[in-house]
Amino acid sequence: MARPRSFDRDHVLHAAERQFRTSGYNGTSVDDISAATGLGRGSLYGAFDGKHGVLLEAMAGYFARLAQGPRKMLAGPDEGALERLHQYLLRAVHGVPLATDVPPASDRAGAACFAAKMALEIGASDPEVKRLAGECFSVVRAAVAECVQAAQRNGDIDPDADPDDLAYLLLTIIRGTDVVGAYGHSPDRLTSIAESAFALLPRPRHP
Repeated sequence: MARPRSFDRDHVLHAAERQFRTSGYNGTSVDDISAATGLGRGSLYGAFDGKHGVLLEAMAGYFARLAQGPRKMLAGPDEGALERLHQYLLRAVHGVPLATDVPPASDRAGAACFAAKMALEIGASDPEVKRLAGECFSVVRAAVAECVQAAQRNGDIDPDADPDDLAYLLLTIIRGTDVVGAYGHSPDRLTSIAESAFALLPRPRHP
């Protein structure tokens, strides 16, 4: 009996993620995934148990990347926390990057948050997608809230402000930027949104 062809599992999942982010879950067929990844239908079913299995593993890999990226970007000394928040908001102009081993998204819609996109499309009827998307949101929210607290310790943000409330505010604006960007608004417009969000951060009250 012939042995199954070996493949780079991470690369396959990254390519599948790119396809899902481009055309959505319902708009992606097994044949689309096969074309994007180079794996035949039989190999996809054998390795991942079909389209849904590919999606869940791709989302888990996305979560692992997301858990590292924002934490690394937002962590650091207290005196630089406010500027790290600023840069994090500005980075949202370009969306959430794909893995480095696949081509970049063809448009801004394809750079929208993978977890958020899947949660909006099928999360209400798919408990596993809902759970993974919730975990993605929670880990980023925690990283943003910790950076807010660092800025508060440095005297750059009102110490009486609730870090979780500010984290939710910023992430809501960031995910909203995905929507506005997907509808074709220019990077200049998205940058203006990011700068306005940064200006909303409450500064310390001086006597």
